[in-house]
Amino acid sequence: MIKADHKGHDHHNGAGQGHGHGHHHQHVAGSHGTAFAIAVVLNAGFVVAEAAASFISGSAALLADAGHNLGDVLSLLLAWGASVLAARPASKGFTYGLKSSSILAAIANAALLWVALGAVLIETLRRFWQPEEVNGWQMMAVAAIGIGINLASALLFARGSKSDLNLRAAFLHLMADAVVSASVVLAGLVIMLTGQDWIDPVASLIITVGLAWASWDLLKDAIKMGLLAVPGHIDEAAVREYLTALPGVRAVHDLHIWPMSTTEVAFTAHLVMPGGAPSDAFLADVARHLDERFGIHHATIQVETGVDDCRLHGAHAH
Repeated sequence: MIKADHKGHDHHNGAGQGHGHGHHHQHVAGSHGTAFAIAVVLNAGFVVAEAAASFISGSAALLADAGHNLGDVLSLLLAWGASVLAARPASKGFTYGLKSSSILAAIANAALLWVALGAVLIETLRRFWQPEEVNGWQMMAVAAIGIGINLASALLFARGSKSDLNLRAAFLHLMADAVVSASVVLAGLVIMLTGQDWIDPVASLIITVGLAWASWDLLKDAIKMGLLAVPGHIDEAAVREYLTALPGVRAVHDLHIWPMSTTEVAFTAHLVMPGGAPSDAFLADVARHLDERFGIHHATIQVETGVDDCRLHGAHAH
């Protein structure tokens, strides 16, 4: 029996087991601490200003945007903290390090966002029954500032978003916030032109429902990650087909693919190869293909030369 754990160097031990280690280091968001700090300060300051302006102007749409931006600040803080923890080295107690903290942050972010949206929805519905006069000019001015802050914050993550999924998520999220602020500006303009204050709670309701709809996938993905589901960008059937087609492989079993973090994927599989143990070069080549073709960064492969000598054979039939 041979095991290979691919993370760049190969070695043999006296027991005849081969291991390949290729530490796949990604440039996580922890290296963008300054960008996170600036984005948090800018957005936190704007949340306070926008919340105050929503009460002064009487705009529920501004309050909806402020609630969402508050969720953004919490999300940035959680993502920042998780990225710092994920960068910490492995230890005896945490052999993978604290990479999974990014998954916990994703779940917390999704939950916090929905709590914020629920609070805004309650206030929006109250405005339908107890309408308030809205100052369109103030509404437009504050939302316009929000567009600038969100765009400036997004640019902080623009370069890193090309190679890091966490930073890409932050970039796209902030760009979406700019669009929401733009919709508030539009609502303020319509109120100014028509004098109809009911447009404000309607705009707030549309924004809230739209954000809930857009964040539903985030909630589902976060829960799936927490349950160690196969990451959405990986086709488990295609991975199994690739392994089964390898020369000398008669069968594949006990195959598992799960997220180690929001950016890294782990994998284990047992390959039945009755013709004999493969070389280290074969195992390293398989691991490289799993990384390059499927985005699997930490692959552990166990090779069995006997057909039925594994106690896990058939335990995870698929």
